[in-house]
Amino acid sequence: MKLDIIAQIVQILKDAPEVGAIEIRRGLFGAWSSVRVSKAGHVGNASGHVVVTQPGAIPQSPVPSPRGMGTGESPAAPSAGPQLLEIKSPMVGTFYQSPEPAAQPYVKVGSRVTVGQVVCIIEAMKIMNEIESEVTGVIRDVAAQNAQPVEFGQVLFRVDPHG
Repeated sequence: MKLDIIAQIVQILKDAPEVGAIEIRRGLFGAWSSVRVSKAGHVGNASGHVVVTQPGAIPQSPVPSPRGMGTGESPAAPSAGPQLLEIKSPMVGTFYQSPEPAAQPYVKVGSRVTVGQVVCIIEAMKIMNEIESEVTGVIRDVAAQNAQPVEFGQVLFRVDPHG
């Protein structure tokens, strides 16, 4: 791995305190086959993987924090309905719902998700980053559009933890 790529990964960790680890899987001939970004406290490692963790990362559990919606966004739920949790983008990039263009999406409205389950891919700097759910529940809204740019902190999915 080249030093400039490592420096960029370290910068991502510094800029995003909620990111606890970036796991890089290498394929044949040293090519990168996938990259996984994990929230602080959700770090996994298997043999043959490189895991870059943020120094001093404190494991945190997800805390539901409903927020007001900005203009152009649909409301998360009626005031009498369940409180929905949000899965947000940990980086700037391009949102993809499936691993390949012709493949089924990882999740869709009505899908049940668990902590650590891959819900989408965000392509950043020509690297495909698997984004994992930080919550357990049922997907009630897919807020991002497939193959469209997303911003850091943008809501990707809304999840009903009681569904």
